[in-house]
Amino acid sequence: MPNRTQQRPTTPDTTPEPTAPPRFVLWREVLIAYAAPAVMASAGGFATGQSELRIAALTTIAGTSALVATLVGLRHRRRSADSWAARGPVPLLALAFGLGCAALALAVGLAAAELLPRIPALADSPWPGRLRIDLPLSAAIAATMTTWRWRASLPRRRRAH
Repeated sequence: MPNRTQQRPTTPDTTPEPTAPPRFVLWREVLIAYAAPAVMASAGGFATGQSELRIAALTTIAGTSALVATLVGLRHRRRSADSWAARGPVPLLALAFGLGCAALALAVGLAAAELLPRIPALADSPWPGRLRIDLPLSAAIAATMTTWRWRASLPRRRRAH
């Protein structure tokens, strides 16, 4: 008859170690920043029958997203782990970068929408008028997502109690 007071053998501590966050790989971020808006805006263009949107999806919308993701990603990669951006709250940081890039892109879009129609080949084109919306919206989304993903790639700091 087995002894009921007998305890089960103890096993070594199997507490899983925290996994490292995924690495921030710039080319992958840029590829996603181009492909995601290109697919989504193209789908919208096909669904609504807007050929202008389908063309903009692959040029001004996705191109702006890729450019902004590249510039923001390069800037973040150069930051030290002790910088203010690596320590601040993620939503606030992403919002700040998103709004900052949107403001810069809006200025570029407004200037381009004013100057490009002066070129005779673009005088009747609706394309320069789209820049006021395409550039800031694409820049805001790309900067926000790139910043958020960069911060998610940093190791979490343990807080002192």
